[in-house]
Amino acid sequence: MHSKKILSIITVCYRAENLIEATLKSVESVKTTDVEYIIVDGGSTDGTMRLVKQYAHIVDTLRSEPDNGIYDAMNKARTLATGEWIIFMNAGDIFASAHVLDVFKPLLEKESDVDVIYGDILKEGKNGELYCKKAYPPGNYHKMFFCHQAAFTRRILLEKYPFDTSCKLSADFKFYKQVTLAGYRFLYHSHPVAVFDTHGASNIHRTKGLAENIKIISDLDCFSEKMRLLPRIYVSYFFARLRGK
Repeated sequence: MHSKKILSIITVCYRAENLIEATLKSVESVKTTDVEYIIVDGGSTDGTMRLVKQYAHIVDTLRSEPDNGIYDAMNKARTLATGEWIIFMNAGDIFASAHVLDVFKPLLEKESDVDVIYGDILKEGKNGELYCKKAYPPGNYHKMFFCHQAAFTRRILLEKYPFDTSCKLSADFKFYKQVTLAGYRFLYHSHPVAVFDTHGASNIHRTKGLAENIKIISDLDCFSEKMRLLPRIYVSYFFARLRGK
């Protein structure tokens, strides 16, 4: 029996009865004895908890109580985690396959000088087919250079830099920018980790998310980086406004 957990898979949810079962089934397909599963629910009153209880055999820690939004729930879940690494697979998120951890767990176990390990995502095309969307190499960007569902992050980093709950859509962007600017090491492995849900809040409310990114860059980056990054994000913001997103 494994006492030490190499990985904590975290799901935060609220009134997600139409989404949560796909995530539960996906986690069930990858879970092993050295992986713990934590669910933090915002006090759902629909059928979410009924579905979660059907998968009680895979859930190590369950908390259901009101919170102040998704990033508050993610911070709360992090305090419950014991794994050396954390991945967030929130309601509606699923792993790319049942074999994802066969690929990434050896990296989590051996890469002692790396702080974030990330991969690619699968995304739905116009005709419903899935295609692989590649992540960018590590660097300082005006946007996320990978999807958070495809990232394994050391728990100690999430303890040091809690998600900023004043950011409603881009707290993950702020977190990974803080980590990048602080000099922590990223490792990209070209393999799909998760299937990206195009109906997520940050994708639907793109203009608001980009506005938060603009503020984050203005607050955190040095002058030369502001001059490099802000023109790029203003272009994205302008076109998002034109599309009414």
